[in-house]
Amino acid sequence: MAGRRSFAELRARMSPEAQAEAEVEARRLGEEMDLAEVRRALKLSQEELGQTLQINQGSVAKIEKRTDMYVSTLRRFIEAMGGELEIVARFPDRAVKIRSFSDLRESDRT
Repeated sequence: MAGRRSFAELRARMSPEAQAEAEVEARRLGEEMDLAEVRRALKLSQEELGQTLQINQGSVAKIEKRTDMYVSTLRRFIEAMGGELEIVARFPDRAVKIRSFSDLRESDRT
């Protein structure tokens, strides 16, 4: 395996400043992504996701660019990628999962 290095070895060669920057960016990416970034991280194309949602690739692109959409649309999009949508309200002293949105699944099917 000439020329190949483990991630740990490469990381050890980075300056402490570069390591700290990489850690901050990794944490940010783990906590915050837009829909297109999530799709790409899951190695899905817009075409593949469109087939699952039974819409065309252009419609997937439009959904990814929206800044406002129905919760049901967002839920379908996330589920098509294999995820589950949870709505959480964050307050200074606690976080509360809003369960009325999870009830949408049942009403959508009837």
